[in-house]
Amino acid sequence: MIRLLALLVTLVQPALANEVIVAGMSQNRVSITADFDGSEILIYGAVKREAPPPEGGPLEVIVTVEGPSGPVMVRRKDRVAGIWLNNAQVRVDSAPSFYAVATTGPLESILSDTDNLRHGITIERVIRAIGIASEADKAGEFILALLRVRTNDGRYRILEGKVQLTEQTLFRTDIVLPANLTEGEYKVRLFLLRDKRVVAHQEQVIGVRKEGLERFIFNLAQERPLVYGLVSLVLAALAGWGASAAFRLIRV
Repeated sequence: MIRLLALLVTLVQPALANEVIVAGMSQNRVSITADFDGSEILIYGAVKREAPPPEGGPLEVIVTVEGPSGPVMVRRKDRVAGIWLNNAQVRVDSAPSFYAVATTGPLESILSDTDNLRHGITIERVIRAIGIASEADKAGEFILALLRVRTNDGRYRILEGKVQLTEQTLFRTDIVLPANLTEGEYKVRLFLLRDKRVVAHQEQVIGVRKEGLERFIFNLAQERPLVYGLVSLVLAALAGWGASAAFRLIRV
């Protein structure tokens, strides 16, 4: 019995390891400076095979880029006595600050619900909101609102058909990172799929860090908030005085 199991494992392992991802990125570090207005990352790779491609459906590729996650408070405004007020809220345990999904084809055509749940590929599977049903009526609408707002802001993106796949071997895609990036590590995941199932995956990291004046201001705000507040007040007063002086000169 043990020999039979060992033989089965030996036969299955080559099939599972038949296709392996060999990938790279145009850069693995992004510096946020005073004039930073976004960045574009080229993600490329190839499929390494020890044998001819397996029979079945065509190869598909999915690439995800996920920014640092954190809790989010989502509020709903209702009209009360003619005034719009925050009437209900839910706390989302964890939501990525940025998330992009690039694919070779429509997600519903290349990815099964089972593998989506197993690997957490789509944006909806990455957001964690446990127990929000007890916090407000129609709690699902709050998640939809969060998705809508961050999609409109360019922080959540679904890029179906934006991965170029050549001869079932070479692939590439460009992911645009917005100017309002959150500092931290951005996780890049690559998936190979056949017949809606993930057959191989790989993970890499892009480091995003503030540099120069942005780094100084960030450290000052985090480490010495009192000094940061005083400096901000002084700068605001100087800016107001300068604007007032300029206005007087113009009037003269």
